[in-house]
Amino acid sequence: MRACMRDETPSRTAAWVALSRHAGRLLPPELQLADDPYGAAFASPLLAKVIERGVGKAPGEALVTLPPLLRWILYMQIRTRVIDDAVRAFVDGGGRQLVQLGAGYDCRALRLPELADTAVFEVDHPATQQHKRRVLDRLGVDSPSTYVTWHFEERPMAELPAALATQGHDPAAPTLTIWEGVTMYLTPEAIDASLRAIAAFSAPHSQLAMTYFTSDRLRQPSLVTRAISLAVSGIGEPWRFGWDPGALPGYLQGRGFELVDDVSLADAARAHLPASAAALVGDDGRRIATSAVETIAIADRSS
Repeated sequence: MRACMRDETPSRTAAWVALSRHAGRLLPPELQLADDPYGAAFASPLLAKVIERGVGKAPGEALVTLPPLLRWILYMQIRTRVIDDAVRAFVDGGGRQLVQLGAGYDCRALRLPELADTAVFEVDHPATQQHKRRVLDRLGVDSPSTYVTWHFEERPMAELPAALATQGHDPAAPTLTIWEGVTMYLTPEAIDASLRAIAAFSAPHSQLAMTYFTSDRLRQPSLVTRAISLAVSGIGEPWRFGWDPGALPGYLQGRGFELVDDVSLADAARAHLPASAAALVGDDGRRIATSAVETIAIADRSS
């Protein structure tokens, strides 16, 4: 779900994210927050083998503890863990539907045993989704996910609730929607349309977990942020959008959501990692927000 992703080309940023998540297996045990044995295969079968051969070996640990690489891998470990915990809490509360909007190469339906009795719907661009399915077939892995192919540049988001329903999604049952690593690539119009579509297919007691950049991070980028921004723009996936955290509650409320929690990756790192490792992820400009669907909005839609 990248607004400028090149047609027929699987997302390269999604492959990099999946590779980085898989590389967490090379970290010392005390730094491992989430496990993904599939991710690197979506970027390179060779790199997947290299990572697996390095698991538990000191040379592999030394490689990933190089500061620039370690910082990025830790960031992915934290982001993944916070959202994984949101999934577990939703399931513990009785939720049995998960929609991954712009799913990329995430494999939560395979990674998390808590989802064994949950219907998982992966919505993504056809090129990325086709590549994902080919790789899993090559690995001999059968994902329980239901794939909903969606060309975000061609189909209006208002059609998504009906498309999900035809694939078995129950609009009367609570849904957790994960919107991870996506919002920064979208236009303001696409953000608005996406949130309204999520609200339309979300019953009472549904939730939304999303990552976002702060607007300051895009307006006043550091040298590192500027370099990464140029890199992702060069492959056709430029960063476009960020929120002011202070304005986010009102923005969401106007679209049917009540903000429940909004945490920076820096704060999440301090909560989950040893202090020395957490200090490497001092990024307040990357955040994870969780929201609940407002029951009043549901009532308004059904009247």
